[in-house]
Amino acid sequence: QVQLVESGGGLEQAGGSLRLSCAASGIILSFHDMAWYRQAPGKQRELVAAITNGGNTNYADSVKGRFTISRDNAKNTVYLQMNSLKLEDTAVYYCNAQRRLPMRNYWGQGTQVTVSS
Repeated sequence: QVQLVESGGGLEQAGGSLRLSCAASGIILSFHDMAWYRQAPGKQRELVAAITNGGNTNYADSVKGRFTISRDNAKNTVYLQMNSLKLEDTAVYYCNAQRRLPMRNYWGQGTQVTVSS
């Protein structure tokens, strides 16, 4: 059974930092491209950051220079370091794992991040 378990969310003041973790079980992380998405109330889920199994990264324009995605395949864990948090970063953050061959797509249950002024 595949599980992606996010942790590290919470309440933080604007300008502060949080580090999200996504611990995977039931899959071999190194075979998968990983990503963080977020969904704010009333808005569609959007891609925040992605990292391929080869280590290439991609970021939404809104978080470039502030967020960093990384992976530790030995620990089967992906991270999202979030610095200089803004009010608009408030959302539920979801971990995603994708594999092309065979095609697989997995989601975590999400972790709430709330940024206050």
